[in-house]
Amino acid sequence: MEAYVDRYGPGRLWVIGVGAAVLLIALAAAVFPGPVYRDIIWQYYWGPVVADAQNYACIAWDGGAQNACSADTTGPEASPGYTWQSYAGYIPILIVMLLGILILLERLAIDRYRAMFYGLFPFMLAGGALRTVEDANASLPQGELLIDLPWVALLISPFIYGTVFLIALLALLVSVWLDRNDSVSGFEYPLAGIGSVILLATLAFLGYFTVTQDQASFHPAVSIITLVGATIVTALTYVAITKLAPDLHRGTGLMGAVVIWAHSVDGIANVLGLDWAGLFGLSYEPKHPINEFIVNATGSILPSSVVDVTGAAWPFLLVKVAAAVFIIWVFDETIFEESPRYAILLMITVVAVGLGPGTRDMLRATFGI
Repeated sequence: MEAYVDRYGPGRLWVIGVGAAVLLIALAAAVFPGPVYRDIIWQYYWGPVVADAQNYACIAWDGGAQNACSADTTGPEASPGYTWQSYAGYIPILIVMLLGILILLERLAIDRYRAMFYGLFPFMLAGGALRTVEDANASLPQGELLIDLPWVALLISPFIYGTVFLIALLALLVSVWLDRNDSVSGFEYPLAGIGSVILLATLAFLGYFTVTQDQASFHPAVSIITLVGATIVTALTYVAITKLAPDLHRGTGLMGAVVIWAHSVDGIANVLGLDWAGLFGLSYEPKHPINEFIVNATGSILPSSVVDVTGAAWPFLLVKVAAAVFIIWVFDETIFEESPRYAILLMITVVAVGLGPGTRDMLRATFGI
């Protein structure tokens, strides 16, 4: 095996492996369109994207016509969001992609990994903002969409992660080139600058959309409560860790605070969206199995008189903070010393999967979309 790796290189082997897997899946879908494409790929992966893009609560295969669910439609059905079945496919894909990114970073010979972490932070916020653009697009009447299928899929989860990754990769390549040509004092500065410009431009579009579209409305209190609340939760948690278990965040340092903040944003945005959106004249439903499970479990365990006062989504915030603290504990000094590239890449992924959806939920409610 080592001889093959030496001969072809890990990058070429990764491309060959991924290409072969994609070709195999495509052939299986072509040969067995019913059980492979319709019952697996469409039902759990593409169908939810189509439903989300067309703002359908449910979409049916209906002989390939893909219509909104009704008593007359036939075939498998799909709804926006994730399922346990889709997680089973996306998690292996994520692992394979992370392996490819590791190989790429090795070829780029980047050694200032923590600088890359902070430089990429604006892209994590921009990803959630771009996802909200698709929500705005889906709120328009059919025939007036700004972006139609299949292109709008690039702004819908999980494809938006690939979209943001490619944009961030291009920005990283440009930033590293500027750094190595002594045009900047560090690649993280232009990298963060590019991400910030994308974020601000996206927020400007959302603001323009809210002003010009009757179905949108502006609720700045949502963002204020989310961001201030997440900052308070992060400060309290980080101080408690420092006093009670100072060795716990010795490996991550201040990156640990970023992890807690990212997942606190996700937690608070979900609590506001699921339990208190009615105060702003809005209504949202959980799109992730974990959110739905927690809401249902809380509602079944606590008396209705308590749930009416506290809501049912608040345990999700506790779960998110606990998960963030656990991640900080796992990423100790040993991991950063032995595999810094791998550790930083996983830290970026952890922040992205929390801050991306959290920012989307926050902005969606803020702009009343």
